[in-house]
Amino acid sequence: MRTHWTIDSSQSDVLIKMRHSILAYLGGSINQFQGHVDLQNNEIEDATIEFSLDVNNREAKLEQINTYLKLNDFFDVNKYPTISFKSTSFQKVNKNINFLKGDLTIKDVTKTVELDVELVETDYYDGNKKVSFELTGDINRKDFGLAYNSFNQSSGLATGQDIKLVANLEFTI
Repeated sequence: MRTHWTIDSSQSDVLIKMRHSILAYLGGSINQFQGHVDLQNNEIEDATIEFSLDVNNREAKLEQINTYLKLNDFFDVNKYPTISFKSTSFQKVNKNINFLKGDLTIKDVTKTVELDVELVETDYYDGNKKVSFELTGDINRKDFGLAYNSFNQSSGLATGQDIKLVANLEFTI
C-alpha cells in the first residue's frame, strides 16, 4: 500500500548559507513550497520525495541576514523563480540516518546530489497525521553556475565554494 503525503508549506523552511554568511532563510509562512512524499507500506525505505520552492515570491521579505549577499543576484530569481528537488533513491541506514539521492535544479542546471535525511517525527496534530524530515547537504555552487563575485566579504575573500542547504519539511497525510 502506497501513501501520499503533501507538504505543509506553512510548517516548512529552508536555510541557504555559505561559509561565514547566511544567504537566506526562507520560511514557509511567507514562501510557497510544493511537494510530496510517497511511502510504501508506511516504510521510509525507498520513499520518494519531491519538492520545489518559489524563491521569487515578491510578497515575501526574504530575511537576508548578511547585507553583502543578494539572493536575487545569486539565484537570478526573476529568470529562474524555483528551486526543485526530485529523489531518485532513498537509503535507510538506521532510525535517524538516511541518505537521499536525487536531482536538484537551480537556475537552468539539474545535477544529482546526495542529502542526509533525518526523520524528525511522525505524529498526529489536530487529527492529521504528520511526518517531518530535516534534509542537509553541501552543494558546489559552481556546479549550478552560481556566481560569487558579488558575495565577497569586506576582507575581499570569497565566502566559499559550497552552499549548505538545510530544509525542514513537514508533510501531512
